[in-house]
Order: sequence, then C-alpha cells, then structure tokens
Amino acid sequence: MNIVSQHQISSDLPAWFSEQQKQAWTEFQSVPQPTRHDELWRFSNLKILDLARWHLASAPADVDALLARSRGLSDLAAKLVFANDRLILREIKNLPEGVLLLPLEEAARDHEALFERYFMKHPTLLGSAKIAALHRAQLKTGAFLYVPAGVKVEKPIELWHWSEGDHIAIFPHTLVVCEEGSSASVIDHFFSMNNEASFVAGVNDLIVKADAHLKYIAVQNWSRETTAFHLNTTGVGKNAVATSLQLNLGGRYIRTESNSRLLEEGARSVMLSINPMDADREVDQRTFQDHLAPSATSDLLYHNALDDRSRSVFSGLIKVGTAAHETDAYQKVRNLMLSDEAEANSMPGLEILADRVRCSHGATSGELNQDELFYMMARGIPPQKAAKLIVRGFFETVLRRLEEPSLEKYFGHLLDRRLALG
Repeated sequence: MNIVSQHQISSDLPAWFSEQQKQAWTEFQSVPQPTRHDELWRFSNLKILDLARWHLASAPADVDALLARSRGLSDLAAKLVFANDRLILREIKNLPEGVLLLPLEEAARDHEALFERYFMKHPTLLGSAKIAALHRAQLKTGAFLYVPAGVKVEKPIELWHWSEGDHIAIFPHTLVVCEEGSSASVIDHFFSMNNEASFVAGVNDLIVKADAHLKYIAVQNWSRETTAFHLNTTGVGKNAVATSLQLNLGGRYIRTESNSRLLEEGARSVMLSINPMDADREVDQRTFQDHLAPSATSDLLYHNALDDRSRSVFSGLIKVGTAAHETDAYQKVRNLMLSDEAEANSMPGLEILADRVRCSHGATSGELNQDELFYMMARGIPPQKAAKLIVRGFFETVLRRLEEPSLEKYFGHLLDRRLALG
C-alpha cells in the first residue's frame, strides 16, 4: 500500500507521541494540495506531489554494506546511522558529560518533557504544510541532540540517513538543541544506496539558545531518481550564532524550505547553499529570514551552477518586524549558467516594518568568464576541465563561510568528486 493510504504507528514510540501522529494523519488528509495559484509554489513542478506511487520502506537488505559506506570525517565525537527509517549504528566516541545523542524514539520515551518542548513546535510557513503533516504522521525514528548549557562539543557529530529499495518513502528527522553558551557542529548525510527511485520527507529543527554556536551542514546525495523535501526551522537566541549549509549533490527534484527566526537581540543566522545541477534535475529553494528582535543579523548566500536542462527556483523573504530596529539582513543568490537550456528563477523579497535597518537582497545570473577560461586553456588545461575548475572556485566562496578548515576540506573533497575533479 502507498504512503497516502497506509498509516502505521510504530510500537517503539510512546502513547502520547502516537496520539499526535494520528492527529497529524488527519491533518495531512485535510490539507489541500498546492496549486498553480499558490505563490509559495510559483515556478514549482507540481507533478512531484503525486504521492500515490511511494510505499513505506522495509528493513534494509545489506546493513554491512551501508555501514561500510557511512564514513565521513575521521575524527568525530559520535555517529548515528539510519537506514530506511531504522537505527543501524550508534557510535559514541567522545561526547562531553550531559550531552544527549539519541534516536528519536528513546528521546520521546526517556526524556519526554525535554523532547516534547522542542519537537516540531513551529508551523511550516513556506508551502509544504501537507508534507510536514505526512512526515509527522509517518515518523518512526530520527536523531535528537541535546547540548547542555556551557558545554562545548569540540569534534563534529555525524548523522547518516540511507534509503535502500525501489519506490520507497522515508522520513528522516533531526532535532538539535544547544542550550546557553554551548557549541556543536553537526553533519547530516542523506544518501541513497543505489540509483532506485525514492521519496524523502525530511525535517530538521535547530534551537540555538543565548551565546550558543551551532554549525549544521546537510549533505544530500540522493539518487538521480529521488524526490526529496527538506524542511527546516531554526531559532536563534541572544548573541547566538547559527550557521547552516545545504550541499545538494544528488536528487531528481529537491525542495528545501528554510525558516530562520532571529528571536533575541544580537542573534546571527548564516544561511548557505551549494547546488551543482545538471541533466534535468531541479532544485526548489524557499527561505524566510524572520527578524523578531533588534540588532540581529541574517546573511544568506546561495550559489547554483546550472548545466544541461536543469532548473532552479529561489523564493526568499527578509521580514523585519516592528521591534527589530538596527537589523542587518542580506540575501544574495548567484546562478552560474552553463547551458543555454538551463533555467534559473529567482524571487528575492523584503518586508520592513522597523526603522534604522540595513537590508539588501539580490539575484544574479551569468555565464562562465571567458577570460578565465581562455587563461586556463592557454596553459594547457582542456576546456571541459577548465570549466569545472571555474565552477569549483564559484562554490569555494560559499565553503569559506564555514570558517572551519577541516570542514571546508571535507566538503571540498565531496565537491571535487561530484565535479569529477579528483
């Protein structure tokens, strides 16, 4: 049976959570499908909303092969690996005392009050409320990271979410809570075992309290037959810093929705995205920089490189609330057009309701710099490789915004492999 007619409650989840899932299933069935008249679906491919062809995933067939491929950074604090919505590895290496890294079902059962306080507390505002309700209704497991006040997790934490099987649906979930003065780096991998078709409805919620620092990087390398939704809400407290990077390497159709809420004075949100697109792949990006407090900063930089018949859609809004004086907000989308058949649609926006603000937004589209191309060709670099090196440099500008050499090196290596540069 498909995911729109089959609702299964996991026996691993507590009763209170299962009751919420039943309510979410009712909501999913009642929320109407988006149409061409919905502004939040402007330029989108609505054909991907036919969910009847996907079914719930069964247990993975080759756990050993999945674990062998779940290798990222060599020096980690901890790692969780999920496959087809099942935990297959928990590896705790060097987590400070008091830090919780648990599968969702354990967090909901053993830390009920803490988990329930933060789990999916904010509505989905950027178009995919129906997908968010489906996610909540079908959710089986995911990752919960809680960092207590003042605790600094020095080494990165890795999470892996695998899909295995044809026409399966999975629902990865990540919830990160950084209490006051804490810090952590989280790398969320989203990978396919093979090139079979799959559907993904993923959610991540990031809560960054006063004076805390969080780096969150989502590395997506789904199969070329995958349709995926990745829905994010980030809340940033007083003088806290949340830096997020989306590195979209795979997928057939990828829709990302990022809602960054600047909740208190001095909050800072950095939103980054790297998207090498080719063939007939599509990336659909919706963002909301929501300034609710004074003297906060948000900074968005998205880079898309579009080849063949690929498409990108970007729709982003900076909103400065009535109390958010002295706001600094930036939004920049750059599209590097590598083909005459590629298409880029960009719709940046501003809504300013306060005084004494500094806001800027913009989108650019351009072709390869012919002088740079000629320079490299004159030094014996073949044209195809020269073009790839220019694209690689285009993305490097975004990677440097992580301000952490070990992470820049790791993600640069993944980009090199994606661009066939090494």
